[in-house]
Amino acid sequence: MQPVIDASVFIVDDDASVRDALAWLLRSRRVPSQAFESADAFWHMIEAGFSPQSPCCLLLDVRMPGLSGLALFERLVERGLHHAMPVIFLTGHADVPTAVATVKRGAFDFCEKPFSDNALVDRVEQAIAQSADILQTQQARNSVRQRFSELTERERDVMRLVVDGLPNKLIADQLDISVRTVEVHRARVFDKMNVKSAVELANLLREI
Repeated sequence: MQPVIDASVFIVDDDASVRDALAWLLRSRRVPSQAFESADAFWHMIEAGFSPQSPCCLLLDVRMPGLSGLALFERLVERGLHHAMPVIFLTGHADVPTAVATVKRGAFDFCEKPFSDNALVDRVEQAIAQSADILQTQQARNSVRQRFSELTERERDVMRLVVDGLPNKLIADQLDISVRTVEVHRARVFDKMNVKSAVELANLLREI
């Protein structure tokens, strides 16, 4: 069962004072957060079944005992979780090559401690906005896939030929069924996929 998480920002840092300061900073901008003392603790939550369902981002320390921030990031990349949960790295060590590499791998940003409070929260809010856009796209795609899964095999046959632009008579000839049967299946496809035209249906199927 996936845990219920209300946080919009996850803070992963082994320094309690940093976690507390970041949580306070985010509260001052009315951004809720949840803190973890290690990358291992955060990964345990992922392993328990958590995946982003609402806009969020991850503030991740680079160097920590046990699983490092970089190693955690690689695991998130492998699972494709870094898109809906953008990662902002935090480090007390200037490391430009690491910064460049992580951003190329898909990290949202890389901030060196001490950082500007306002600049960091601005980036957090931008990351959350990106997360919202990605989740909306994912949810729309999942909705289309769900509707597609509800089509019968014959409805899918008819749908493919409709999308190819064939008129009902040719579809009937190809599938060896009556024109009336094609019309019924076509109407059901449009209804189940919630579209009003073949063009709209074709555009929708590109999201699958």
